[in-house]
Amino acid sequence: MTTYVLRHGQTDYSMRYLVNGDPTKDIPLNEEGRRSLGRAWRSLPLHSVATWLTSEFPRARQTTSLLMGVPSAKLVVDARLNELDYGGFEGCPFLQYAAWLDAHGPGLRPPGAGESQREGIHRMLTGVLAALEHRGPRVLVSHGLLVSVLRWYRDRTTSDTMPLFFSEAPYIEPVAIPDDELPVLVTSLLDDLESGSCREITGCGDAPKLRISEGLAVATVDSVPPTHPLDKKDLPHA
Repeated sequence: MTTYVLRHGQTDYSMRYLVNGDPTKDIPLNEEGRRSLGRAWRSLPLHSVATWLTSEFPRARQTTSLLMGVPSAKLVVDARLNELDYGGFEGCPFLQYAAWLDAHGPGLRPPGAGESQREGIHRMLTGVLAALEHRGPRVLVSHGLLVSVLRWYRDRTTSDTMPLFFSEAPYIEPVAIPDDELPVLVTSLLDDLESGSCREITGCGDAPKLRISEGLAVATVDSVPPTHPLDKKDLPHA
């Protein structure tokens, strides 16, 4: 069996690079987000999916609802798949959060947040692993950061260590993970998180810290308002 992990469709918030880590805010898909769901017919076995898993966020639940083609399939809402908690950066342009992260690192919690970036990734990965408790094939609808971490793992080399910033995850493009590979993948990523925490605490290790100026970004959202002074090539992606 296989688990298909994908990012929800586009919203007006994500289109403007505004961060939303609060599931109580009603931020639905926009027109482009709804239209993009048609791509799933070419990349997902929609008629044979036995379990659908989604985060608590309205945009993820709406994506899941619009994709479900088999009413008898099981629907699971799992808070472990939620977007990152941005704390005091909620509703702000992504670059404000990215600048804070660049300065303070992934192990510290932003002001007002209940988790750090690394703690959030750990939580999300436990939700992915828990998908194996449900009948497959499974489709798991989550958020950009989780999908980008999985894509990074898929494309990494053996010498790569987990970066601070990840490349953007496309909407509605699944990462397919066979059941026999999923525990190995999650265990490896959790080990990367633990190793990164040790490097932060001890200061050991020679892995370079990636900077915003290098054109990479934490993968959580999309574009900034047109008034932002930076050239688009320097903007983070999510």
